[in-house]
Amino acid sequence: MTQFWKLLTLDFINAPHAHEPRQKSTDELEKRSDPSTAGCSEPQVNMGENNNSPFVMDVVEIEKFLSNPPQGFSVEHRAVYRLVKSDPKQSCVFIDEFQSSKGKVIFCQSPGRKITVRNLGEYTNLRNQLLSKRIYVLVSACATKPAKVQEKRRVNDPALGLYVVVINGCHPMIRWEMEKGLDSTISSVAGESYTVNVDIRDALQACVGENLRILIDGEKVKPSWKDTHFTINYHSDALFDFPYWFGLSKREFKISYCGR
Repeated sequence: MTQFWKLLTLDFINAPHAHEPRQKSTDELEKRSDPSTAGCSEPQVNMGENNNSPFVMDVVEIEKFLSNPPQGFSVEHRAVYRLVKSDPKQSCVFIDEFQSSKGKVIFCQSPGRKITVRNLGEYTNLRNQLLSKRIYVLVSACATKPAKVQEKRRVNDPALGLYVVVINGCHPMIRWEMEKGLDSTISSVAGESYTVNVDIRDALQACVGENLRILIDGEKVKPSWKDTHFTINYHSDALFDFPYWFGLSKREFKISYCGR
């Protein structure tokens, strides 16, 4: 019996383990550390994979997204706007109607950045969608302006650019963070209204890295990110919902994992 356990232990030690991280190839490491690949390069997106793939998160400039929409999306050009359609079975789109440099853009299957649910059934349905689909949010890249750029551009200028952030909600780590955040913020009092901001800023910053620069007026500008959230508004029909009326029921949690 002792000999049997020794053999079993040796087999376990020598066997490859699924949890061991994949070693990056020399080419991958050189590409990641090559200074020529940093700077003004824009974050790229690869959204053609299904929801069960290892894909975690990516970012794409809005016009690139519209000119080459990912699987499940289509763009129709109307007279004065572009209409973006998506497959609600595959994606949760939380993007408001907005004005781009080429006209108005409308995501017709999107409830917008703020989603209102009115009962436990609607909340449960939304929760299941967040944990099983890809989530799309529109964020703004704004200037952390050096002095030279500050002189050339007005203080109230619009954002440097708009980017679509896509997150795979069914990825194990994203799912874990989302479940943990939703569980920690859900109301413990039946009938209480509240709002929850789901903030993806930390994951977005980790995804694009610290070396990203956007070329503006001949200057390389490090962006700061705004509008990096979507909001769940649980609105009950409680007659005296004083905490909600006075803004005391606002909550927030963060998604920080980006797979890098």
